[in-house]
Amino acid sequence: MSHSTLPRPAHETAHEARTGTAPEGAGETEGHSGVWPRSAGPLARGDLAVGGVPLTGLADRFGTPAYVLDEDEIRTRCRSYLQAFPDADVYYAAKAFLCRAMAHWVQEEGLGLDVCSAGELELAVTTGFPPDRIVLHGNAKSPDDLRTALRLGVGRIVIDSTSEIARLAAALPAGARQKVLVRVVPGIAAGGHAKIRTGTDDQKFGLSLADGSAQHAIARSLGQPRLQLVGLHCHLGSQITTVKPYLSAVRRMVGLLARVHEQHGITLPELDLGGGHGVAYRPGEPALDIAVLGARIRAELARGCAAAGLPVPRLAVEPGRAIAGPAGVALYRVLAVKQTAGHRFVAVDGGMSDNPRPALYGVRYAPRLVGRSPSATPEPMTVVGRHCEAGDVLATDVLLPGDIRPGDLLAVPVAGAYHLSMASGYNLVGRPPVIAVADGRARLLVRRESLADIQERDIGL
Repeated sequence: MSHSTLPRPAHETAHEARTGTAPEGAGETEGHSGVWPRSAGPLARGDLAVGGVPLTGLADRFGTPAYVLDEDEIRTRCRSYLQAFPDADVYYAAKAFLCRAMAHWVQEEGLGLDVCSAGELELAVTTGFPPDRIVLHGNAKSPDDLRTALRLGVGRIVIDSTSEIARLAAALPAGARQKVLVRVVPGIAAGGHAKIRTGTDDQKFGLSLADGSAQHAIARSLGQPRLQLVGLHCHLGSQITTVKPYLSAVRRMVGLLARVHEQHGITLPELDLGGGHGVAYRPGEPALDIAVLGARIRAELARGCAAAGLPVPRLAVEPGRAIAGPAGVALYRVLAVKQTAGHRFVAVDGGMSDNPRPALYGVRYAPRLVGRSPSATPEPMTVVGRHCEAGDVLATDVLLPGDIRPGDLLAVPVAGAYHLSMASGYNLVGRPPVIAVADGRARLLVRRESLADIQERDIGL
């Protein structure tokens, strides 16, 4: 087994637990972090524990594929954000992963919630999440999305198009007023893949700063007495691993705040910089240092506002992947191993139906064998899924023991974000369960989707 796929050394995890950041020496704007939860540790006979629970025991008890979520890792990452962004609002981006327990954890840790649909909103509020601490996003909000948000009393709605302004105002009852932000496209290219870059003018989100549509939406919003424009919003993209794009966004957004003050005589009190904070999926990959990010953003914002003669607005950020991703581990059983045309393929019992990200964005992971000590040296292999697509590949050219065989258990780190939330019903295999681990105990959060569940939705002949 390649040493790089093992959990991090104890001195690194101890440092990160104390500081909430990557080990010292990681650089000013980038960090190189391990890919396993802080609680991960090796056991006898090649097993691995997360949250004090052996992964082999979880696979035996709950079956595979399955997602394991380290509750303490989630909570620690929430606290790290509050430390890095004091006197700011931190909204967990529910699209990364949401269930009732997740909503409860982030609420207890003092975070708000960023949702993108009536479904996410209803689940959160019926779990007990305060609606006034929720922000509703979406480039194409449905009438039901808006009605639900207004009925439940959501804290803020992010305006994504000029047509939404009139629709939202018309949906409000007489005498009511809804707090809104205008989503601005700052014209900044950032993100790990073209399909997840949202800060440029050639994509579907927001209103362009360059062509004046953002300024027009601001004026329209201010002209609606039932809307209370409280600030501006921008989101640059996802899986960003350097601070520089965020500093550029701060400068452009402060410039727009200054123009709003000059043209309309008002000072907008809030600025939401979105999320997109990158994490390492494989050992040695860069990860955004959240402590550095917070310090640099706050300094740039204070400097820019002072130069513009503006008070510093209340800052907000929306991390999703950076909280949930590194807290999750996916478990798979090996179904087949074969050599063909010079390639060695390891096929597992999951794939693109429970993790479409490799097929969508070319992302690769670092699986490792757990549950036995291999006797063979590592060899490069490609881990593939069970689905009828050539693009159903989870990891290419990863080192796995040469004696890997059907029945072996593979664990894939950094599986907490955009796995179950993007899972599909392809080949009708059913979506995996989610198991929380903490203090040596495991509990089921989301049960496995069964064939009976699938059949119950099929009501016609």
